[in-house]
Amino acid sequence: MKRDHIATSCSIETDDFDYAPFAQQGGLGKARQLFPKLPELLEELNEVLVK
Repeated sequence: MKRDHIATSCSIETDDFDYAPFAQQGGLGKARQLFPKLPELLEELNEVLVK
């Protein structure tokens, strides 16, 4: 399951949106639509995840 990948890798990347549950909700396209600054958001999120 993809959430296990995120939990063990302590990061989320744009290609992770190709997998459930993200893909079921519109995937990367929908995420970019909802969060215009998605790359910056993911960078900040990843920094927090590794702390």
